[in-house]
Amino acid sequence: MKDHRRLGRDLEIYHSDPMIGAGLPLWLPNGAAARHAIEEFVREEERLAGYQHVYSPPMAKRQMYERSGHLAKFADDMFPAMSDDPDAPADDAEALMLRPSLCPHHAMVFGSRGRSYRELPVRIAEIGGMYRAERSGVVGGLSRVRAISLNDAHVFCSLDQVGAEVALVLAMCARIHPALGFAADGYRLSLRGPGAGYLGVDADWARAEALLRDALVQAGVPFEEAPGEAAFYGPKIDIQVRDLAGRESTLATVQVDFAQPERFDLSYTGRDGSPARPVMVHRSIVGSMERLLAHLLEVHQGAFPVWYAPVQLAVAPVGEAQDAAARQFADQALRAGLRSALSLDGSLGLRIREAAQRRVPYLAVIGSREADSGEVSLRLRDGRQLPPMPYAQALGLIGDEVAARSGEPMP
Repeated sequence: MKDHRRLGRDLEIYHSDPMIGAGLPLWLPNGAAARHAIEEFVREEERLAGYQHVYSPPMAKRQMYERSGHLAKFADDMFPAMSDDPDAPADDAEALMLRPSLCPHHAMVFGSRGRSYRELPVRIAEIGGMYRAERSGVVGGLSRVRAISLNDAHVFCSLDQVGAEVALVLAMCARIHPALGFAADGYRLSLRGPGAGYLGVDADWARAEALLRDALVQAGVPFEEAPGEAAFYGPKIDIQVRDLAGRESTLATVQVDFAQPERFDLSYTGRDGSPARPVMVHRSIVGSMERLLAHLLEVHQGAFPVWYAPVQLAVAPVGEAQDAAARQFADQALRAGLRSALSLDGSLGLRIREAAQRRVPYLAVIGSREADSGEVSLRLRDGRQLPPMPYAQALGLIGDEVAARSGEPMP
């Protein structure tokens, strides 16, 4: 079994370069293709669940993070403030800072206009960048980076809607994670620990913890309680996974927050016409794209399910005389929505081995007989070979496999 760093290098998923810096991976074309397919799938699932997608800037004034509480909590993990005034004080509220989290920006989205109770819940989602000033000695691969692309969302709702929203998040995880081909290694109810540093009042914390505990019980999943693991603004459900070394990390999360809406003075017009304070539910279905791909690389050992494999179909002509037919078939595959690539260099045996080493799900071999008849022979990455079939039939077979979005190994 290989870890994700070796697989990422062998399969050309990402690249790290000292000229760029530690913890700042370059997504290569293969990694970008897999990531794009997953992001597209997650966005569509969110859209169908009533989420509205936004784009927000990866930085804001220092005063934003003072207001949210992130600066007080994470100052050591944030990059230094940037100011165009060389004489500005170190604590200049106008200076810009790279964000450590997306939630303050999404609070601004909700607060951008007046809201009515009839609009609730308002579900705001984004795959956005955030930044952590991790020490160079602790960053590595995709699992711990400085530039993070987070699948994030925030739901603004009334208190009586919180339970249903948390249940919806858990149901989405139960639907999306199997499609990606993995299951949770554990569920954790992360609670407040002793000491200062937590926002809000005891009554809100108790209410939030009870709502999350009830959601886990109703979902019928075993869980453990972990005092001291809560976010500084509220308790959370963490969905845990383990890497090949047995190290546990949080992949997905859902959190209940009474503090941020108060800090940003968020409100909506209640049923009686008076202002009311929403509850903020933070959630991520698949976590950061970096940590997700690191986990998926190890789970599948690079043999991704067909629907998000970087190259779904490699096309190999037996000889130069079949190049034109191979190019025609590869072009048809592209126009059918598949990620196809021509394999032209080296002997046919070498190209077959390379496709297997790169975990390509389907390899189409086109010899003189196939070129003359408009057919193709498909080889599967496990070595099996299907009988020759017309181009349209082969593309339909692969297209059906992609559309199914199965996380299971190929049949």
